[in-house]
Parts: sequence; C-alpha cells; structure tokens
Amino acid sequence: MTTLNLSLTAEQRALKAGVAGVCARYPGEYWRELDQKREYPEAFVDELTRAGYLAALIPPEYGGAGLGLLEAALILEEINRSGGNAGACHAQMYIMGTLLRHGSEAQKQAYLPKIAGGELRLQAFAVTEPNAGSDTTKLQTTAVRRGDRYVVNGQKIFISRVLQSDLMLLLARTTPLADVARKTDGLSVFLVDIRQARGLEVRPLRVMMNHSTNALFFDNMEVPAAGLIGEEGKGFSYILDGMNAERILVASDSIGDGKWFVEKAVGYSNQRVVFGRPIGANQGVQFAIARAHMAVEAAELMRNKAAALFDASEPCGPEANIAKYLAAEAAWEAGNACIDCHGGYGYAEEYDVERKFREARLYKTAPISQNLVLAYVGEHVLGLPRSY
Repeated sequence: MTTLNLSLTAEQRALKAGVAGVCARYPGEYWRELDQKREYPEAFVDELTRAGYLAALIPPEYGGAGLGLLEAALILEEINRSGGNAGACHAQMYIMGTLLRHGSEAQKQAYLPKIAGGELRLQAFAVTEPNAGSDTTKLQTTAVRRGDRYVVNGQKIFISRVLQSDLMLLLARTTPLADVARKTDGLSVFLVDIRQARGLEVRPLRVMMNHSTNALFFDNMEVPAAGLIGEEGKGFSYILDGMNAERILVASDSIGDGKWFVEKAVGYSNQRVVFGRPIGANQGVQFAIARAHMAVEAAELMRNKAAALFDASEPCGPEANIAKYLAAEAAWEAGNACIDCHGGYGYAEEYDVERKFREARLYKTAPISQNLVLAYVGEHVLGLPRSY
C-alpha cells in the first residue's frame, strides 16, 4: 500500500526554496510587462532550465534529475505561488513522459539529454482540433505513410508555445476512422522537429491570458518515419498514459495560484484600514479568505495522494482527475476572495491580482473541462451510466 507523507522531506523543502530563489529574481513587474506585450518569459525559462528544474523527471542516465512527480509538482506550485506563471514551462514535464515511456532507445538518446541540458525545448503538444474539441478520437488531421516519411494534413487549435519550442508532439490519424475496429485505434504520435518542418503554418491567437497560444495548419508537412513514437495506430493509449501526470501537474499550478491569492488577500486585509480597523476583522472578508484557504489545503492533499500513487506506479486516474478539479475550483474561489477584499485595487494591473485571476481561470477549462472530470468520476468511479 502506498504511504502518503503529510509533511515534506528536507530535500523537498530545499527544492521549493531553490525554486523560490529563482522566482524572487522575477517579480510582478517582470510578469506584468510580459503580459502587456504578450511575450514569452525567455529569461525565466532559461534560468529554470540551467538550474535543472525543467529536467526534474528525466532520468539521470539522460542528463536529468530523476525526481518523482511530486517533486515536479512542487516546482510548478512554487512558481505560481511566487506570482509567476508555470504555464510557460510545465508542458515539457508531461510531454517528455510520452517520449520516455514509449520512444525508442535511439529517440531517447537523441533527444532527452539535449532537452535536459536546454539545447532543445519540447513545449508544444498538438492534439486539440477545431471540430473535435474534447472528442479526441474524432480528430481529422491525417498522417499518411509515403516511403520513409509521413505526410501530414489538417489543423490544430489552442496549441501553446509552438514558436518557443524546437520539438512538438503531434497526434494524427494514420488509419481512417471508418477503417478501425475501435475509434481509439488508428491514431499515432509523432515527435516533430519544428525547426525543419515545411508545410507548417503557425498563427498566434490572442486570448484572455498570456499563454503563447496558436492555431496550426498542416499542408503536406513531412515528418520522417523515425519521428513516429512507438507503434503506428497506438497513439491514443500513449497520450492517455500521460494524462494522469498532466492532471497532477496542472493541479499544482492551481494550488500555487490558490496559495498566492490567499497570501495576497491576507496581507492586504491585515493592512487595509477602513472605518477604523483592518478589513480582515470583518467576517464578510475574513470568512471568504478562510474558505478559500481550506479549499486549497484540501486540493493539495488530493494532489499529494495522486502524486504518491503515480510515483508508486499504482492506478491514480480518479485521484489525478479529482485533484485537477478541486485545485482549479479552489484557485478560482481564492481568486474571487482576493479580488473582493482588494475592491477596486483588485482590478488594477499594478497589484497583479487581475493577471493571476485570468491565468487561474484557464484551468477550469484546460487541459480538460470540469464537466468532463465530473463525467469521468460519475462513470468510472461511481459506476453511473455513461453521460456522453
């Protein structure tokens, strides 16, 4: 049975302190300016990479730290708790898992050491499509084998960090949906070298938060057959295999956001005096912050449970999904409490609350909507009839 530790080890506390030290060199002004210009945090990501934090999950034999998922989760949590945006760099941690678990030894030797050392960035994950959305089996991007290459045609939407990446993980249909026994068959995963891609058009999308989001268009883009990850047609299972890690890491983003909002709200409510006393003495302010704090604490416990199960190689689908759901809700509740206690200042850019509020809202929708998590729990945990 997996043991769930309720306190961090000395090594884990040192890890968080190290990340906090990096984040301290990138204060609110840094993130605010990037948000205004819709720019990628190159300096921040470079420093995290040089310090080895983005290679936390890569095994030592490939140049990484070989840490567990909980340690990776703590890194992302600390970035957001410090006022930054881990969304700029978290994808590499869970995308890398597909290569590590299902790539050939030649692929791992070719790419993982360079990813760990910062020579290559793997930050883009091309799955979502305009006409498929959450129904991944209905995606329409095709990859047709022609000799020693695959020819890719189609489009993707809401794909982040393509212009800031060297490599991209791509899910495409290699066998038509009408020709497969199961709708999850016939999908394949490719590792695409963006630097060499021809027939790929990237159109940046301006969205609510600074997330380096794009639409992609493939027009006879060629991918070497050596870029196929694992077996042709088995890609859907490979993607699913990494989703528990993704849920746990994204939950950690939200937990960090929730803690930032609570700490910000507590600090402001203690020093803001109205009608002769700190506004934190008013139950209308105090109780909202207290509820948010409790929600964040509960989400953190579920995240830790999910990560412990994952690191023990035990099934953790329910826990990973529940952690993502609870953390996103907790961050949103904390964000609302923080804005409410700040009043008009909560909407002022210089306080960073409105920026963090926009960033936190993303995780109620991505990488999976809250309703789909509820549907998963209803069907696969509670045994209720399938709802979709």
